[in-house]
Amino acid sequence: MLNDWFVSHPSNLIWVVLCTAVLYLVVVALARWSGVRSFAELSTFDIVVTIALGSMIASVVVSKEPPLLQGVAAVATLYVLQLFVSRLRSRFSVFEKATDNRPILLMGPGGEIKHANLRVARVTEDDLRAHMRRANVSDPRQVQAMVMEGAGNINVLYGEHHDLGDDPWILRGVRDYTR
Repeated sequence: MLNDWFVSHPSNLIWVVLCTAVLYLVVVALARWSGVRSFAELSTFDIVVTIALGSMIASVVVSKEPPLLQGVAAVATLYVLQLFVSRLRSRFSVFEKATDNRPILLMGPGGEIKHANLRVARVTEDDLRAHMRRANVSDPRQVQAMVMEGAGNINVLYGEHHDLGDDPWILRGVRDYTR
């Protein structure tokens, strides 16, 4: 019935409020325990954890299946996994390579567009122009490097104050960067 879409039994509303409050407290406590990285989207793995957390919380809050305790256990497990994987990533490069997308050079020094990399990253020249405008760059020749990071954001290094020198530390590990 149409009425069921708008009206709920008071016990269902109490359940939603209770679950939301409990999961809120659990997430805040786990985020404080695991550190600020728990909300960062630095790697593919971090993004997956963020999406999974949202989905789990929503599932527990809006239905009685899974039960609240199972939802808390699932959320806690994701935080522990994220902490464990982040520690493995910092100690072993094989874990870093398995969980992270490598940054990719989209535009090199002097505004040289890397067309093959644009295809790999599924980025258009219009996207590059939009990011240049966002970075307040009006002349592509000012660009020293435009990099799509592993999490999908694009950064623009530009201008004379960004002379990268002979061995730019900031671009180590960026796919196809050569000077």
